[in-house]
Amino acid sequence: MGGDAVTDPWPADVLEQRIRDLLAERYHDRHPFNRRMHEGTLSPEQLRGWAANRFYYQQVIPVKDAVLLSKLPWEYRREWIRRIIDHDGTRPGEGGLEAWLRLGEALGLRRADLLEHRFLVPGARFACDAYVTFVRDHSWVEGMASSLTELSAPSIMAVRISAFEEHYPWVEPEGLEYFRSRVTQGSRDAAYALPIVLEHAGTREAQQAVLRAVAAKCDILGAFLDAVAGTFPA
Repeated sequence: MGGDAVTDPWPADVLEQRIRDLLAERYHDRHPFNRRMHEGTLSPEQLRGWAANRFYYQQVIPVKDAVLLSKLPWEYRREWIRRIIDHDGTRPGEGGLEAWLRLGEALGLRRADLLEHRFLVPGARFACDAYVTFVRDHSWVEGMASSLTELSAPSIMAVRISAFEEHYPWVEPEGLEYFRSRVTQGSRDAAYALPIVLEHAGTREAQQAVLRAVAAKCDILGAFLDAVAGTFPA
């Protein structure tokens, strides 16, 4: 007798397409705040508020990855640790966090204000911390799946670079280096994580958990932007 068609796992290509469809519908490039950013209608104060709050998110990402590293099978840890290095660097003055600090400075923020989170909105903090909590409380496959929003990250970064260059020429070009680096890093990271997730989500239940993980990450990114938009209105 054949398996139950309702509960049999989807083929890997079907699961991948479902992930991509979910991102096309719910990734935060669709959020009104990001759309306004890319249309060039945000004020300098709004951009600064976003960058100051987003810096907290940038600091949370390597913490999330450290939590995930503690769960990963050893053969995946060797590659995944590169994500922490990408953010933290290997020496002072390197890495994505440093690049974000330079973005903040290019927007007119003081480095000390970013490092001390003086403009951090409680709702944005809650959303960022929720990402670490999700990875801590779920399986490593779900934690890795939550990173698959990176499938959409390169495209939003390319749009963002063009938008800043066109609409916000007062921002020094050197400040956009973080966006430029993520075009290639995001593609590389997603290309590594996606096959692993597809391979290890071997049951329909596990596949549905993967989709819930991607949806949860989209919700976190959306909640973050809701908090920022509510605090720094037009």
